[in-house]
Amino acid sequence: MQILRNHWYDLGGFLAVITSIYLVLNFYDFTYYKSVVYINLISLFLHQLEKFRIVGTYPEMVNRTLFESDIPDRYPLNTQTALINNIGIGWLFYVGAAVLAESAIWLGIATIVLSFGSFIAHVFFFNIKGGTFFNAGMITSILQYLPVTVVFFWIVIDQDYASLPDYLIGIPLGVLLIFLYYLKMTDWLKDRDTTFIFPVRNIV
Repeated sequence: MQILRNHWYDLGGFLAVITSIYLVLNFYDFTYYKSVVYINLISLFLHQLEKFRIVGTYPEMVNRTLFESDIPDRYPLNTQTALINNIGIGWLFYVGAAVLAESAIWLGIATIVLSFGSFIAHVFFFNIKGGTFFNAGMITSILQYLPVTVVFFWIVIDQDYASLPDYLIGIPLGVLLIFLYYLKMTDWLKDRDTTFIFPVRNIV
């Protein structure tokens, strides 16, 4: 389990490659909508890889900037919380939105709202609160999440995919996922004495 806590995002990077190959092989069989929700899933994997591996300093930024922690390597966000948040919320909902595609437009909307929420958080909120110009997760937020959000809603509106119930379920669910992902799960699982500590490379 400890290996998974420290390498789930590396697994996500591998899944990004596999999913990309799957998308390319099936591109002409997929609708534009289905392609976009799969690209959103790939964006999630790469976003997480940027936050925890490539740049890697997301845990320290969240704990110090958002929660003003004096022990940012473990509190309130720790490796266990990160695992549950990103797989239990991220992977579960994004994979569901991709696999179900047009069968669950509301789920696609919810994940896009979460993606756009991540864009707002990384480009504006974290930088303003932390007095910075860059943070881990910002590159994929700008280059992937923002254009994917724009294309998603262009397709959904242009092709008249979504019904009123899809919006009434999807948008509030997306907002709820943002709330759970960034705040509540971290708060519920916080423990100053935890042994689930981030490695030094995740701390500035």
